[in-house]
Amino acid sequence: MTEQIQGEWPLYEVFVRGKRGLNHVHVGSLHAADDEMAVRHARDVYTRRNEGVSIWVVRSDAITASSPDEKDPLFAPSGDKVYRHPTFYDIPSNVPHM
Repeated sequence: MTEQIQGEWPLYEVFVRGKRGLNHVHVGSLHAADDEMAVRHARDVYTRRNEGVSIWVVRSDAITASSPDEKDPLFAPSGDKVYRHPTFYDIPSNVPHM
């Protein structure tokens, strides 16, 4: 991680759940002095048109992620578990969202 400039507020990642959504979606980033300010600023910046029902803010330095370079070794173990993919099953036409 790069060195934090003295006096710079930490960076937060913002996730919003829309009125019609079932999950939170990453919508952007912002700097804030603390968690409460991050939520208020996220509300003001990312839900100005009243489109959200829930906001998550997470300090960027608290997120651990995989690297795209690790894609093959990280996700390869699930490739041999074909039973996890619905390609071998007959799905009735009246089942929605499959």
